[in-house]
Amino acid sequence: MKTSSVRFPWLKTEKGQGFFIPCLDTELVRELGLRQAVSLKILDARAHPCIRSGFIGVWFYRRTSKTA
Repeated sequence: MKTSSVRFPWLKTEKGQGFFIPCLDTELVRELGLRQAVSLKILDARAHPCIRSGFIGVWFYRRTSKTA
């Protein structure tokens, strides 16, 4: 899989939601996803390498806002 063909649905992802990108090079995809989030001014984005349904990849999500 070419990393240039990975599409990150940040604009559709609301706070508290996330999405999984299956990949082998988790560090590269994690970095690309977070860079794209920052370029879209999504500063609450987080990413964790994980295994989901037997596939290795990266779980991207947006944190919920903390209220005091």
